[in-house]
Amino acid sequence: MSETQEKDNFWLYIGGLIVATIILVFMLKADETKHLQSGAVAQSQAEVFQKIENKHRNSNTN
Repeated sequence: MSETQEKDNFWLYIGGLIVATIILVFMLKADETKHLQSGAVAQSQAEVFQKIENKHRNSNTN
């Protein structure tokens, strides 16, 4: 009368899916922020602010 119970791996699959999702998010986040490390964004932003400031100065002198 001994019955073997089948092991339920449902929560193991859910845990694996959660871990895989977290790893994927961190990988994509690292790839997304690569352009910030080059300094190109800061340089572009500085140029834009300089142009705005120059335009503002020119309009005040007239």
